[in-house]
Amino acid sequence: MKLVFAGTPQVAVPSLTALADSGHEVAAVITREDAPLGRKRVLTPSPTAVAAAALGIPLIKANRLGDAATAEITALRPDLGVIVAYGGLVREPLLSVPRLGWINLHFSLLPRWRGAAPVQRALMAGDETTGAVVFQLVRELDAGPVFGTLTEQIGRHATSGSLLESLSFSGARLLLGVVDELAAGTASASKQHGEVTLAPKLTLEDAHIDWSAPATAVYNRVRGVTPEPGAFTVVNDARLKLLAVAPGYGAPPQTAGVIREIDKHVLVGTGTEPIELITVQPAGKTAMKAIDWWRGVAANEVVAS
Repeated sequence: MKLVFAGTPQVAVPSLTALADSGHEVAAVITREDAPLGRKRVLTPSPTAVAAAALGIPLIKANRLGDAATAEITALRPDLGVIVAYGGLVREPLLSVPRLGWINLHFSLLPRWRGAAPVQRALMAGDETTGAVVFQLVRELDAGPVFGTLTEQIGRHATSGSLLESLSFSGARLLLGVVDELAAGTASASKQHGEVTLAPKLTLEDAHIDWSAPATAVYNRVRGVTPEPGAFTVVNDARLKLLAVAPGYGAPPQTAGVIREIDKHVLVGTGTEPIELITVQPAGKTAMKAIDWWRGVAANEVVAS
């Protein structure tokens, strides 16, 4: 089949690569426009754009799939549109342009966690299982019938970054299987069943840790917002990024938000048992071991907020 592929972040690259290496033709890749990155705000192409260029596939850069993008895609006369984390909505008339419509690889077990941040929200909620589905795109957000599903256990120490990386590869295999079935005319889709939950895009406030919450909730939130937007707390009126934490197994209770060193472990009180800080990044500095940061604080205890 002739395909058009829409994707932007690194998690979309395994799917693009799998489709490009298959017997199908990827006629064009749609990705978001170059974005300013780093302290110098250098305009940088998306990971999907870089991959497409390396594969020699024509690029359509658009933050919104409006008239211009629709005209370019229509001219290609694709059989199928494929989306993996593009970051924009497909509306009519573009939704009906491909002969078989559009399919979407989504990193959750729909209808749980419809929206932009399904893996992050699953971790923050303490889910033990997640997965990926390939579904038919419809007008309603992430509501179309499902062609294929895979499930994956969430490891106790998984972050949204590590889990998304794993799902990007297993999801690519799932996606290619569905595309092959659609080409062969053997694909079948089932209506979504179960409770609908929403996974809106994360904000910076989602990453600001509330130490009055139970330790399990704090730990899950840190994992859910790692690496982006990145967990943080405020100490001595300065932001402290929390790059890695761990449950403070066996540590004595302490007041929520209070940071102390006990036997060379830097511990923060929560609503239940403490959390241990492993790796942190003070404002304007590089990442460091929490114990090294603590030595620079030179206090018996401080309060994080």
